Amino acid sequence: MIEYNETIEEFLAQHSADVEEAVRKAAAAEIMPRFRQLAEHEIDQKSGPHDLVTDADRLAERFLTGALGALLPGSVVVGEEAVHADPASYEAIRGDAPVWIIDPVDGTRQFVNGDTGFCTLVALARHGVLLASWTYAPARDQLATAVRGQGAHLDGVRLRSGAPEPGRDLEIATSHPDYTTDDQKRGLLGLWTDGIAPRSCGSAGLEYLAVARGELDATAFSWEAAWDHAAGILLVEEAGGAHLTRTGEPFRITGGNALPFTAARDAATARRVAGLLAGGV
Repeated sequence: MIEYNETIEEFLAQHSADVEEAVRKAAAAEIMPRFRQLAEHEIDQKSGPHDLVTDADRLAERFLTGALGALLPGSVVVGEEAVHADPASYEAIRGDAPVWIIDPVDGTRQFVNGDTGFCTLVALARHGVLLASWTYAPARDQLATAVRGQGAHLDGVRLRSGAPEPGRDLEIATSHPDYTTDDQKRGLLGLWTDGIAPRSCGSAGLEYLAVARGELDATAFSWEAAWDHAAGILLVEEAGGAHLTRTGEPFRITGGNALPFTAARDAATARRVAGLLAGGV
């Protein structure tokens, strides 16, 4: 079994490029050949008409599960589609083994609609600590990476989220109403106030990338499935941003968070948005 922390760092130093290659190969083999080519029988619903899954999701996750497990013996995988099939498998995220957290196609609705706004998300964590992440938008040929303590990069260029321009309304991507319960909508009401410009989110992974690039001021999400947030949370952190729940605590990928929560370009913005979320509950 790999010992945290030194040997995990050694693994990342030696094999980050191999992880990147696996992510690119999964997209090339299983996702992009189906982009704008999906047949009706390749699309299914999970919990409802807005919760879609395709053959690309399932097959890309299977590809990554095999490839990443082979790269890091003793690791386990928590993938969106595997957890849908076996909810108990989510518990591995709280275990002792290094865990790969995978969303094979984040933004499945966009993928199904032929929109380029989807990505593959992979994060590596242990004991609830995010260690590295990969955010790959294959239709846009963009790859963002982050390693704890080593910064965030987009296509090899360092990302710095910066701070919002003083006096300008904060642009915040929020949980999409199609995926939000009435209680969750109420939890976001504090954002509908002067100085805030909320809008519905697209792919969560790409919204986090926008925050890390300084193109979006913050996110405000009302669910905590780790595959949607793990890669982006580390990306934002390493770009200089911060994340807080409505009670002012950092978001935990292991769960039990006070929702909604925010990830923002800087700590001051995170505190401001968390305060508004606390007032909306």
